[in-house]
Order: sequence, then structure tokens, then C-alpha cells
Amino acid sequence: MVAIVGNPNAGKTTLFNSLTGSHQKVGNYPGVTVEKVAGTLRLPSGVVECIDVPGLYSVSAVSEDERVALEVIQGHCPGLRMPDLFVCVVDATNLERNLYLFSQLAETQTPMVVALTMVDRLTGKNRQIDIAKLSNLLGVEVVPIVGHKERGLSLLREAVARNLEKRKPPVALLARDDVLEAQVSFLRERLARIGADFGRAEVREALVAPTDEFRSFLEEFPEVREAFESAQGVIAGFPTGAPSQEVATRYQWATMVERASVRELSSGRKSRSLTDRIDGFLTHRVFGLIVFVGLMYLVFQSIYTFAQPLMDGMDTGFKWLQGAVGPHLAGIPALQSLVVDGLIAGVGGVMSFLPQILILFFFISVLEGTGYLARAAFLMDRLLGWCGLNGRAFIPLLSSFACAVPGIMSARVMPDSKSRLATILVSPLMSCSARLPVYLLLIGAFIQPRYGAFWAGFSLFAMHLLGLLVAIPIVWFFNRRVLRGSRLPFMLELPPYQWPRWRDVWLAMYFRGKVFVNTAGTIIVAMSIVIWGLSYFPRLSPQQRQQAAAEYVQAHRDANPSVIQKHVAEQQLASSVLGRFGKAIEPAFRPAGFDWRITTSILAAFPARETVVPSLGIIFSLGGDVDQGNGNLRSALNDAAWPDGSPLFTPWTAVGMMVFFALCMQCMATLATVKRETNGWKWPIFMFTYMTALAYLAAILVHQLGLWLG
Repeated sequence: MVAIVGNPNAGKTTLFNSLTGSHQKVGNYPGVTVEKVAGTLRLPSGVVECIDVPGLYSVSAVSEDERVALEVIQGHCPGLRMPDLFVCVVDATNLERNLYLFSQLAETQTPMVVALTMVDRLTGKNRQIDIAKLSNLLGVEVVPIVGHKERGLSLLREAVARNLEKRKPPVALLARDDVLEAQVSFLRERLARIGADFGRAEVREALVAPTDEFRSFLEEFPEVREAFESAQGVIAGFPTGAPSQEVATRYQWATMVERASVRELSSGRKSRSLTDRIDGFLTHRVFGLIVFVGLMYLVFQSIYTFAQPLMDGMDTGFKWLQGAVGPHLAGIPALQSLVVDGLIAGVGGVMSFLPQILILFFFISVLEGTGYLARAAFLMDRLLGWCGLNGRAFIPLLSSFACAVPGIMSARVMPDSKSRLATILVSPLMSCSARLPVYLLLIGAFIQPRYGAFWAGFSLFAMHLLGLLVAIPIVWFFNRRVLRGSRLPFMLELPPYQWPRWRDVWLAMYFRGKVFVNTAGTIIVAMSIVIWGLSYFPRLSPQQRQQAAAEYVQAHRDANPSVIQKHVAEQQLASSVLGRFGKAIEPAFRPAGFDWRITTSILAAFPARETVVPSLGIIFSLGGDVDQGNGNLRSALNDAAWPDGSPLFTPWTAVGMMVFFALCMQCMATLATVKRETNGWKWPIFMFTYMTALAYLAAILVHQLGLWLG
């Protein structure tokens, strides 16, 4: 197994994608929710497993991601063996800092190859690295890489294959006092007697700065504890054993290596780099925020505008499929309704929104690839600071715009437990991709026809901005009254600007789109069948159908057959299990302007938001009793009315429903993730309660405001 390790923003993920391509598997490390990305690395000598280890700056782990990375490096991760070789990714433009981690990895005695990235950028700074000298100083093979142009990959594969074959461990880089090393060997021998396998670096760190966890471990083994105390007594007062001294020693060595291997190409006056000049504007206190808001608006306006033709095409395709399949099942009405109105309509209603999902991830991947997202985190630090968070929380919040589950998981990068919990509690307020179909459906039905494409795009942007605006005061309240946390200082490395690597953009779109399609093929199919069954049964008897038709004709003398048929279908739906349940709880949602049909579709979406569009399609398209020509969901929503004949949906009703979905907790997967992250049901229940109450009150407020404004 080959593990790719290195500092964050060193080009590690780009290199991993270049080496493995689309042959990747994404899951979680055993026992935790930190994402594990593994792939197949093809070498001249065969095929090996490759793991992209979370980025870290040193073996002194702070966040949960770093702790998992350290466990993988040391071979202590459950279910994973010790890597056979490290590919240490080193940023040539930050050589000194990257070599600090390299010096620690070398002490694990695991074979290693250095992939030197950003070499082209170093040349742009009028500097050059002597690769041969650097390799000699490090004692391992060094391969220069230009990841986004895929230069040096074949040489790196050959180097990995050679080092896997000879398995030569790197040489310890820092001189150690013989007394300290003797005590390390002494203590390791005592630990081995009880079956505890600790590496030299781990034992050395434990002797120099023992942790509470290590001391608790020793309490179970008195003989080893005595040996440990004896070893500590021997090295007591040894100055180079102090942690601060060790850090200084490592950086002194890294500085020496950089000075010896890097040279200036000319002695001309240095000018500000292009990145620095751009940052002067994009990270400006005022203009930077304006650019950020403008970019986000452009993204969501583009999502709505560019995807509409593709959506219409997919919608037409599924309607054709309904028309092609329906006649073949005409002899079995229940089966015809299940397949046509349940499965095809349910899945098709959601799949038509796949273009928006892909476009959203295209923009996110491009912004990340250019290096702009790190600047956005820097800007958001000013916005989040007053509520108790720092810019580091922006990454989980941004990830939650795609899906709250990885967003909550990425909150592990935050070292403070209270800040991490506060971030987790508001991450689901960000409008994830599962909410996007609801927005697009209601905006397309009630906003765009009346107010045009500009306001339609603005509405979509506003719905995504709403979650962030609501989250900020909520976090302030949590930090002041519930968690009583304090703000931590924020440090962030800003990567250089560059053109995004289009292969990485495509892979991000591919994997996120695949997750969406898999969801449509599992959860949505299952829920569509359940909702169809609840809305289809029990059936009205022929006598009841005739009576419903006769009552409508008596009340409406000029009713035509299609209208009568629609009324009978409404009575069928109202008498179904789903209809009866919706009518029972309708009074609670009346203040928000929702009738029993809207209320039922909302409740049906609580397990997963993705099911709301199929639910609306089944409820408002009225099943197989209505001709397919009347099955357009937007038209059905526009035609829906209260018993007195007034329109059920107005623009204010649509906005209220969107606001409800923007703020409500309707995702069992998210709650399960929070339960795993917080080790209990206390915070998931709290999250579900406060978000549902917030959504309910906000929907009522919107509806009442609409009534007041007329």
C-alpha cells in the first residue's frame, strides 16, 4: 500500500487524482467519519493500492483529520496495515515548512519518495532547485512534478516501483544524543514484552512530552511504568529533549537544506508577485466582500439560466418514457399507476435536476482549483468573528452547500470542541443540493413567469444566502448562551492563484453526480413507492366515484368531463391514507398558508429532502386518474385551489415553502452523522427541534407578511 502524505495545499490531491484517475473509492476510515479516499495506482511492476491521507503539518495532531492521518502513518488505523511506502508531497515554494513534516516521517523508517510540486512556480519566482543535491541531502529519491500539467508522473511511478522493491528505509535526519536513543531502545524493549508495538519516534515523543493518554496506558503495567520513570530520570535536564528545542532543531535543518539546494537565478530587485497584487484587491476589507457576493450571485444565476434547456430535455425524455410504458400496462391499473406515476414520475422528477447539481459542483471545483476559496475563508473570518467562529469554519459551511454530511464531517478540522460543535449545529442551515430541486420547481412555477429570469436567479441566490444569514446570529446565541465558547485565532495558508486542473473539476462533478444518481436510484425510488401506495389506497368504490361526480355536477352545472374527472381524482386522494393524515394535521400549518396537500408533501420529505418533488408530483398530479397531458407538475401547482376556488399557491406561498425547506431539518442521514460526531442523541434531537421550529415560524411570518402586503 502506498500512502500520499504532505502539508495541506501542497498539491497532494491533484497528484492523487493524476495517479489514480477515476479509479477511486470514497468512504470513511473505520470507526470515524473522516473521509477515506483510496484508488488504484498502476506501476510498471503491477497494481498497488493508493491512499490519499488527510493533510497535516506535523505529527503533533490537533484536529480529528490530523489524528486520523497520524494513525494511518503510524500503522495504528483499525482495518489498515502500515503503508509500504510514503509519497511525501513537498511544495517547492515552501520547502522549509514542508521539510519539517518530512523530517518526522523519516523517523518512522518507512521507505519514502518525495514528489516535489510547484517547481514551475518556483522558477517563476526567479529561483531554481538542484534536484540531485536535494535528493542527496534528504537521502531519498526526489521527483519534480507539475501536477496540473501531468509532468513527471511516469518518473514518479518508476521511483515508487523501485523503492517498493528494495524497501530501503530513509536515514534518520537529526542527530540525537546517544543517551536519549539508548533510553528509547530500553523502553521499547520493555513495551515489546507486553506486546505493545511502539515506533522509535512515538517512544521518543512520549519520553520528551508524555501525554495523559500514554500515562493512563502505563498505569495498567507497573513494570513498564517503572522503566518509563527510570528512563525519564536518566534524560532529566537534557536540553535537546525539550519540545521547543526539537522544533527549533528541525527547522534549522530544513533551513540548511533549503539554502543548500535552492539558488537565485539573478540578483535583480524582487517585485510583488502576481498573487500578491491580486490579493491586494480580492482580500480587501470592502472590495473583496463585494467581489465575493458578486461571484456567488453569478454562480447561482448561472445555475438557473444554463441548466434550464437541459432540464427541459430530461423532463421531456421522462414524459416520453411514461407515454411509452403506460399503454403496455393498461390492463393492470394499479401496476400502471405504480410504474408510471410512482417510479418513472418520481425518479424523473428528481433526475431532471441533475444538470443544476453538476453545474453547482463545476463552479465550486473551479473556485477551489484557482485558489479563491481560501481567500473566501479569509474574508468570512471577518464576518464570522463577531459570532465566535473564525474563518476555518467557512470550509465546513461551504461544503454543506453541497451536502451537510461531508460539511459536518469536515468540521473536524477545527481544533476547539465548542467551535466544532457550534459549526456542526448550523451546517445544515446551508442550502444543500437536495433543496435545489424544490427551489427550482417553485421559482419556475411562480417567480419566473411573473417577474422574469433576473428575479428568478435572484430568488435562487437569496435562498442560498438565507441559511448563512440565519446561521450567524444563531451561532452567536449558541456561543453566548448554550456552549459558551470563545473565538480562536485564525491562521490560513493562501495557495497561489492558478488555472484549475480540468481533470480534477471533471472528477468532482462525476463523483458528486454519481452520489446524486445513486440517491435517486435508492432512497427516492423507495420513498416514491411508499408515497404512491399511501396516496393510492384505499380505492373509492364505483358507487362512491359516481356519487362524487354527481355532487360536483349538481354544484357546477357547466362542468366538463375533464373537470369532473379531476374532482373525482381529488376525492380519491383525499380519502387515501396519505390524504386522511394530511387533513388531520392541516390546521397546524394553515397559518403558513399550507393546505393538507402541501403539508403532506412536506412531512413525506422528512426522511430525505430529495423525496419532496416526487411527493408533490404524486399528490398534485393526482395519480393515474388524470390524463398525462395534464401531468405537468408546474401547471398542476398553478391550477391547485382552496375549496373556495382561490389559488392555493401565490408567490408568497411559494416563498414561504422555500423558506421552510431552507431552514428545516429534513435529512435522516444528517442526523445520523451528527449522532456519530457527538457520540449521542442529545445534539441531533436539539438540532432537529430548533431547526423545525425555526422553519415553521419563518414560514408563518412570510405568509402573514404576504397577507399584510396584500
